Amino acid sequence: MKKLFFLSTLMCQFALAQTPEILVIRKFREANANDIVGEFVKLLSIPNVAKDSQNIKKNALFVMDMMNKRGIQNLQLLTGPAAEMPPVVYGEVKVPGAKQTFTFYAHYDGQPVNPAQWANDLAPFNPKLFSAAIDQSGVNIPYPSDDKYNPDWRIYARGASDDKAGIDAILNAYGAIIKSGLQPSVNLKFFFEGEEEAGSSHLNEILDKYAPLLRSDLWIICDGPVYQNGQKQIVFGARGDTHLDLTIYASKRPLHSGHYGNWAPNPAMMLAKLLASMKDENGRITVKGFYDDATPLSESEKRALREIPSVDDQMKNELGIISTDMKGVSLNESIMLPSLNINGMQSGNVGKMASNQIPTFATAVIDLRLVPGNDWKRQQQKVIDHIKAQGYSVIDHEPTDGERKKYEKIIKIATEKDSYNAQRTSLSLPIARKVIEAVKTTTSDPVVLLPTMGGSLPLFLFEKYLNTKTITVPITNHDNNQHAENENIRLQNLFDGIESMAALMMIK
Repeated sequence: MKKLFFLSTLMCQFALAQTPEILVIRKFREANANDIVGEFVKLLSIPNVAKDSQNIKKNALFVMDMMNKRGIQNLQLLTGPAAEMPPVVYGEVKVPGAKQTFTFYAHYDGQPVNPAQWANDLAPFNPKLFSAAIDQSGVNIPYPSDDKYNPDWRIYARGASDDKAGIDAILNAYGAIIKSGLQPSVNLKFFFEGEEEAGSSHLNEILDKYAPLLRSDLWIICDGPVYQNGQKQIVFGARGDTHLDLTIYASKRPLHSGHYGNWAPNPAMMLAKLLASMKDENGRITVKGFYDDATPLSESEKRALREIPSVDDQMKNELGIISTDMKGVSLNESIMLPSLNINGMQSGNVGKMASNQIPTFATAVIDLRLVPGNDWKRQQQKVIDHIKAQGYSVIDHEPTDGERKKYEKIIKIATEKDSYNAQRTSLSLPIARKVIEAVKTTTSDPVVLLPTMGGSLPLFLFEKYLNTKTITVPITNHDNNQHAENENIRLQNLFDGIESMAALMMIK
């Protein structure tokens, strides 16, 4: 009896968590699941690698058609001066009596793919439905015809989570509102980018060129995953991003490791020592001044961070690790700091191709994530200065014979130019509080408020060119494999995302 009473109470609380409008959206979504999923599968079937200009254009036209079917107005493809630039798909809806305008952002391009790395005969652009995650014994099943979808089913395809799910959720949210006889409370603008995964290198040109068209009170960014425990989260900033390519040179030709070992410098060992010098045993970055210009969190941001449930033990278990890089620092605390990460290293051969040699060079790519207060050029220079302090002569080209005879330790550094700084919106702004309340109406669980996401988006450009704020409302499952093989979207995350986007369009 107590168990029945508890379940009854729980169901009442769940029902009270959603507004009548959201329950209408849910009913529409449930009744039209086949159409929603079917259209999504068609979008996922179009290859969307950012460098594939022909298919990128097909994606843009398909998204524009999705918008046209829902009656979105002033549809156009926004282009910049570069002929190769993927277009931005734009549209808008003017709501009678609305006093504010929200712009909804997502991107339709995706990361490159290696089909050979995908499991179970999956193909990146042949979306397949699975009964669960593949690593949880999920199997391929047919798409149903009765609008009945298990919330834990997953669709596997490139872009399924990053970020065609965002486009699908945004447009189906608006479609559900209109077809259910409801109305948005704010004017709406839609901005779907086509080169986010290529660094958004032309985004500044678009924002500058179309600034009068794009001005709004707030940009809602629909990209990224919900919190690792499954709770919805709202993210108020993103870290910036820049890279350095490092190449250390030694002998002009490969050398026999027996004849020349202990005598000839080994670039692989030199690189390993150099990279190891950049962090101490507790994971703190030892580059001089690396943390100095980071803007401290506000009191409201510190409070939000304290209230976030810990997922450290959960993620250690999922990932098969027992220790972390920064000792004594939680996952959420660590992503509030600037970081230095090794993306990859190469020197000589391994495995079946290994040979007894001293290689001629060693190379690595390091990734610097930035927080508010950091400048990407200044952060790059701090690392370069650290490298010089280790005795290296820095060049930006292949070393000449003269340089080889002059310098004992030579390193070529290529600096990433498609870089951008971090951005953060205050949790205390009235518009931020309205967004929080809107998302809360879609769930019975607490909503996680994260001051800054660990990943990077060029959100500072919206402040720079449009003088507007951004807030990110992610929707995908945290284990979606974005940027990697077997990318997927859990269907309940997609359906929940439709409700979140609809709540923001009908914000009180």
